[in-house]
Amino acid sequence: VLIVDADPQCNLTSLVLGYDNSIDINLIYQQYPNCDIYTGLDPVFQGNGNFVVAEPYQTANKNLYLLCGNLRIAEIETQLSVALSTSASITAIKNLPGSVGCFIRETGRKLEVDYILIDMSPSIGALNECLFMNSDCFIIPTSPDYFCDEAIKSLARTFPRWNKEVENFRNQKEMSYPINKEPPKFIGFISQRYRPRNGAPAKSFQHWIDIIRDSVNKILLPVLKQLKMDIPLSVFTSYVSTSEPFNFISISDFNSLVAQSQKYGVPLFELTKAQMEQSGTVYNNMENSRQEFDKLFDNFGNNFINLLANI
Repeated sequence: VLIVDADPQCNLTSLVLGYDNSIDINLIYQQYPNCDIYTGLDPVFQGNGNFVVAEPYQTANKNLYLLCGNLRIAEIETQLSVALSTSASITAIKNLPGSVGCFIRETGRKLEVDYILIDMSPSIGALNECLFMNSDCFIIPTSPDYFCDEAIKSLARTFPRWNKEVENFRNQKEMSYPINKEPPKFIGFISQRYRPRNGAPAKSFQHWIDIIRDSVNKILLPVLKQLKMDIPLSVFTSYVSTSEPFNFISISDFNSLVAQSQKYGVPLFELTKAQMEQSGTVYNNMENSRQEFDKLFDNFGNNFINLLANI
């Protein structure tokens, strides 16, 4: 698996590598000079030639690689925006939008990975447009609040525009870096960051979970169907056991587990008793939660793999 930090804030990189200031990340760039997304793409955007296939950072897990983030990736946003709107009249920049996705794919091929997961920033800018429209499929993470509901409605307005804007960049023979001919497929959403009560979301959180679910199914999905960016619900339910359409998984707050997970740099479901640094009832509660999350994520991973193999 290759995970890609395409957010200029570099939160994923920070989480994986455990750095906490700019000095630490600069040391990473020095030790692994071609490990980040910006360095590989820089020659294209400087007009100096083709991208340089990255050499991602290999994590403690031999099967997991990280294409590091870089604050400077935000600098290409303006060039991409111009290219998407004026490339027909400026031949020199017509390859910019497709170069982002092709660079990531070639990096994945070099590593012979099975999956590439891209962490995007929470925006509807040109960089996200190019990353998104050159992907095979997408999952939408949701939180139970008003702003998330508004974001779902914003996506319903944004996706048709993105799909139209990249039409001139799709698989054209004269282009070095075309964008996928087919748009990405929506394969589900994730409900997260709620507080549980008696095994279910507390009432105040369930209120917004219901609203967001309705926005996904009644506002977003009809748009996706028109754009051929959906999969049949029957296919989803064949591989994902859920009582709510396209709700891939429901993940409650991690609470105290997340602090220990970040402290020791391991997934929260792999925390040991010593790493949880608690005893008695507190430890027992944390261990029960850890086991529940272990089962939850294991089931999610299996469903994800099975679904992708059959769409």
